[in-house]
Amino acid sequence: MSQGRRGRRTKGMLNIAKERIDILFDLAEKEARAYNLQRANRYVELARKIGMRYNVRVPSHFKRRYCKFCHSYLVPSVNSRVRIKYKKIVIFCENCGSYMRMPQFREKKMD
Repeated sequence: MSQGRRGRRTKGMLNIAKERIDILFDLAEKEARAYNLQRANRYVELARKIGMRYNVRVPSHFKRRYCKFCHSYLVPSVNSRVRIKYKKIVIFCENCGSYMRMPQFREKKMD
């Protein structure tokens, strides 16, 4: 029987995991622009798996780009709708029919 890796994850391993997540989301965006949504969804799935394996959070600017329920990469007007209602951003995923609501932050004026 083979046993898995034991012990803590080193900082180097965590940095590599973060870099791989960034690279995979960049690749997902390129594939989505080329209308290859299946490959973009696969890249999102791989990025999520790396984040879970190494206990690394996916950055917040990437979290808004995929559906929390079906984990598909969201491209506005292709497979998602984006609306602003009551100071919230509402994103509707057309693949699974779910809604995601996020607060809308306004810029503060400089005096």
